[in-house]
Amino acid sequence: METRIEKITGNRAEDRKIIEEAAEIIKAGGLVAIPTETVYGLAGSALMAESARKIYEAKGRPSDNPLIVHISKPEEAENIAYTSDIYYRLAERFMPGPLTVILPKKDCVPDSVTGGLDTVAVRCPKNPVARAIIKASGHPLAAPSANTSGMPSPTEAEHVYHDMKGKIPLIIDGGKCSIGVESTVVKPVDGGVMILRPGRISVSMLKSVVDRVEVAKAVTDPEIAEGQKAESPGMKYRHYSPKADIILIDSGHDRFVSYVCENIKKGEGALITTEYLGKIRDLPEGCVIFDAGGTKLASERNRRIFSILRRADDLGLRRLYIQLPPSGGQFLALYNRVIRAAGGKIIKI
Repeated sequence: METRIEKITGNRAEDRKIIEEAAEIIKAGGLVAIPTETVYGLAGSALMAESARKIYEAKGRPSDNPLIVHISKPEEAENIAYTSDIYYRLAERFMPGPLTVILPKKDCVPDSVTGGLDTVAVRCPKNPVARAIIKASGHPLAAPSANTSGMPSPTEAEHVYHDMKGKIPLIIDGGKCSIGVESTVVKPVDGGVMILRPGRISVSMLKSVVDRVEVAKAVTDPEIAEGQKAESPGMKYRHYSPKADIILIDSGHDRFVSYVCENIKKGEGALITTEYLGKIRDLPEGCVIFDAGGTKLASERNRRIFSILRRADDLGLRRLYIQLPPSGGQFLALYNRVIRAAGGKIIKI
């Protein structure tokens, strides 16, 4: 299969033609890679069991790992799920945007989309191209990240092409994703919510809408979910991993830099925060140092992390050293992604 990349240019007529082509592919049961504000999604109809099968096949994804269903307006959740007051309170504050809510599903959603669960994960993306494709197709879209399962999530169209070339007919290039980390996934529980996967929407932001916010144990302990039914993408399997072996170091910034300088070898790399790049000295030839972003802004580091992991693969690095971020506040999403990329292996120094 030939895979084309079509770039959204801002020309209304040309863009409309691309959106309509994508919609026709989806209505016929095919798959299209689409841009969202979080990461690129591999989109197919959420109403067709065959589309879900194609998504799992293209990604090499286990079929018990549920898919997020994307809608163009928050109220369209009524077509596929049983909503609640909490859903609409969350939707009013965070939709369209990077929030996914777990709801009881209606029978129109095939079990293959939900990994056999009786719930469905619902999201209304902020990206206007994604919403336009949903509207033009007339279908809610099952759209997990458009990458090979377990690999770093794609934040650029070229990342998608690397993983999906020859597997899907069309990739829509909407530029770099503005957030660069997957949506926050929450499940309503007893008048509040439980975070199943952290993202841009943080605990403190959710507390502005609901009285109680819990964090699932699987968010910070990847072993918790093994052998259990995954309620959300990103809970059960090793994710976000480059081919390089990830070495997570639990330490302060100075000790991390010292550890890297003492242990890094040719063909290896490290992520160093912006403020500490200047402390790197006397490295062996053939090492690669990446700017991980500032120490104070998790959003900056989130946007860079998947691109850096992809770049490590492009360079053929065999090992990558990363400082373990804090596990609370705005850094929770970053912490969750790197411990899963490392398979939960952490070195404390």
